[in-house]
Amino acid sequence: MHPALRSWREELSDAIVRWLAYLCGVAVLSIAAAHVFQSRPTSHASYRVQQPDWVEIEKPFPAFALAIPEAADAPARYAIRRSRQGGGRKDILTLGDTNSADPYLQVEIYRAGDEIARFPAPTATIAADAAALGPVDMQLSATPLTSKFGPLSIVTFTTSKGVARHCLGFARVYDDPMLQLSGRFCRGGVFVERSTLACALDRLTLLSAGSEPKTGALFAKAELRRSFCGQRDPIIASTPRYKLLWKALATRPKPRRIGR
Repeated sequence: MHPALRSWREELSDAIVRWLAYLCGVAVLSIAAAHVFQSRPTSHASYRVQQPDWVEIEKPFPAFALAIPEAADAPARYAIRRSRQGGGRKDILTLGDTNSADPYLQVEIYRAGDEIARFPAPTATIAADAAALGPVDMQLSATPLTSKFGPLSIVTFTTSKGVARHCLGFARVYDDPMLQLSGRFCRGGVFVERSTLACALDRLTLLSAGSEPKTGALFAKAELRRSFCGQRDPIIASTPRYKLLWKALATRPKPRRIGR
């Protein structure tokens, strides 16, 4: 038949058949592709934002205080961090500039929760705490430091990052309550004397134990062993103002207490 004599209905039928065949082919390919991709497990871990293990409380309610009259003009900070996993709490008290040759004291009271089964060795705690400072020449003292909190492990080291400083790192672990006391005392020039560190920790006190009576008992016993920086009787001889404890004049304003 001559093409001109073919009706438009016949042309329309052929076009519909071709379009149907095309759509069927696309549908088959789509089903096959869906089957392939669904058979592969999709990992969503790579899309999750990594959450920090510890969260800092915005408006901390202090549970401890560190009263050092000689440091009345030094920058002071109180921070509280909570564990996301086990509910542990770290109270961190600092005095001084973190990157200065002037004295800098950091004390951390870690009350563990379910995030750990036991504390690491004191030397490991000190090394981890000082990691950001690039510690070099770390040496464990053969003789623990006597303090009102009992014997403290002492590690001396020098910083290689920032301002060069000499530091005494310290740590003490308790089993009941499960509590760790640690920190460091740094300054430029020479090492802080051990007796000066003991004097500084002599002034660490508890403000509120909350629902932790064992923590309250621990600090109460520590107060009974308090030496008042070498002078036992605070009535006869008040706590001396250690010139080596902080760069200060003989007279200072009223004692500054971190946490109040």
